Amino acid sequence: MAIARMEEMMNKELMEALDILEREKEISKETLFEAIENSLLTACKNHFGKADNVHVEIDRETCDFLVYAEKEVMENAEDVEDPCLQISLEDARELSTKAQVGDMLHVEIQSKEFGRIATQNAKNVILQKIREEERSVIYNQYYEKEKDVITGVVQRYVGRNISINLGKADAMLTESEQVKGEVFRPTERIKVYILEVKNTPKGPRINVSRTHPELVKRLFESEVTEIRDGTVEIKSIAREAGSRTKLAVWSNNPNVDPVGACVGMNGARVNAIVEELRGEKIDIVTWDENPGNLIQNALSPAKIVAVFADPDEKTAKVVVPDYQLSLAIGKEGQNARLAARLTGYKIDIKSETQAKDAPGFRYEDYMDEDYGEESYEDDENVVYEEGEYGEDVEEGYTGEENGPAEGGYQQEDGYLETGIYPEDSGYEQAGTYPEEGYPQTGDGTEAYGNGTEDAQAAYADSQL
Repeated sequence: MAIARMEEMMNKELMEALDILEREKEISKETLFEAIENSLLTACKNHFGKADNVHVEIDRETCDFLVYAEKEVMENAEDVEDPCLQISLEDARELSTKAQVGDMLHVEIQSKEFGRIATQNAKNVILQKIREEERSVIYNQYYEKEKDVITGVVQRYVGRNISINLGKADAMLTESEQVKGEVFRPTERIKVYILEVKNTPKGPRINVSRTHPELVKRLFESEVTEIRDGTVEIKSIAREAGSRTKLAVWSNNPNVDPVGACVGMNGARVNAIVEELRGEKIDIVTWDENPGNLIQNALSPAKIVAVFADPDEKTAKVVVPDYQLSLAIGKEGQNARLAARLTGYKIDIKSETQAKDAPGFRYEDYMDEDYGEESYEDDENVVYEEGEYGEDVEEGYTGEENGPAEGGYQQEDGYLETGIYPEDSGYEQAGTYPEEGYPQTGDGTEAYGNGTEDAQAAYADSQL
């Protein structure tokens, strides 16, 4: 009676333990029951030397279990060659009066018969199964979140890499995926993009990134309702992590302004993303199926006089006012480089003065008779920066409109080649640039220098 009550209590405690494991570790009870069955089979094998004929039955409701061996009934004791597989008729009749020669008799095995080593091995089997299932559950959870953004807590620096806790697993932010200049403190919460989840013997290995262009895209999807429900689409994105990002957006609803939806009331939406990216500037422009219009939008905030696009060759020639040339190029060619990657076109930028002097160029081919200064008064594609949205957008390009001073731009023969966007390489650096990081003109001369007299004169005239 007391033994039965004790067994009942043990079974109840076992069921409670299985419920806790299922709830906290998300390991199903069926998997745990299978692990217990395997552990008992292992114990039998360690105790008897074999377990081929041993079976385990566990009641899923009460946790009552039965371990038995199937033995063939032999007529005499002398006929029993292997006691683990066979039993004499005399011994079989003690267990069942109906036993006959040749029958397969179920002989119950008491777990208390197992030795200490066999019991310990059985315990290890259960623990190993629990660890494997826990790793599998974690791997499946984060594998589903691959190519998505998740919030993590900075734990510590491991060399130049950063260990980030994602909740149930740790991720590694490698040096190559860190934004240059970003420094994190332990316990700081940051958003990261899950690059890859691998299943290893030591558990899932999760690699994350802060530089991937998709990070910006996912942040906009979470922040902008119109993007989440499909009204506004992000058609293209080009990013130089830590510095500037350009997005081309399109609205499927003519009554919804895609740029305005992404910016939000008083810039609230884009400001939240800029803050998460530690002040990275974000340019939002309107997508256009017309390559010329798209390139014009992509070069914002620079004003464009004319665009000559070749869809077959994926090249475009752009003419800008003399005083807008440095703004169109951007600091160290950044604006033009991002525009090339955003549009997929190789873009050559040329000032009006340079275009007029080019062989075979005709001014009337692209200029209207009423062309004048008023053509540059409005720009529908605003450059949005942290704290400056809708105001004096040129401030984001400090030093670019001040003419060819330090780091200025020299415009010489031919067009300025901003680079070629690789067709099937994803988000790669557009074009081929010399080691110094500066584009070159078509004739091989450096596009950036201390400034020519013509550029300086054009800048001086624009300031009058």
